[in-house]
Amino acid sequence: MTSDAHDQMMKPATAAKKLGVYLPATPEELQSAPITRGQFNALNAEPPEWLVELRKNGPHPRPVVAAKLGVSIAGLARGGLTDALTTAEIKALLESPPQWLVQERATQAAVRAENRRVKERDAERRKAGQD
Repeated sequence: MTSDAHDQMMKPATAAKKLGVYLPATPEELQSAPITRGQFNALNAEPPEWLVELRKNGPHPRPVVAAKLGVSIAGLARGGLTDALTTAEIKALLESPPQWLVQERATQAAVRAENRRVKERDAERRKAGQD
């Protein structure tokens, strides 16, 4: 009982998340009804103008905002940002970062450094165990 990949349905929120766009900013057709995997693949392969515009200028969902600012999603919440931001708003924050953003970026850098250190340590342990 195999199912054609084009018959699989995707909820609007899932489709928006996978497309990297903010659902309330998408056209009503995408918000109101599930789409098939084939429709999703077509949107990704040849994005319509609205999708190109949303990806370029926003408003962007929180995961995209966090990535562009170089912080975690939790860091956005700690900084008081709970709404979607446009590309211009993100650029303004980066050009003149508030204290919370400076602190969160430092925290994120420390977390990445620690993750690298642990990964290298574990690799050394594995290598030592093989000898």
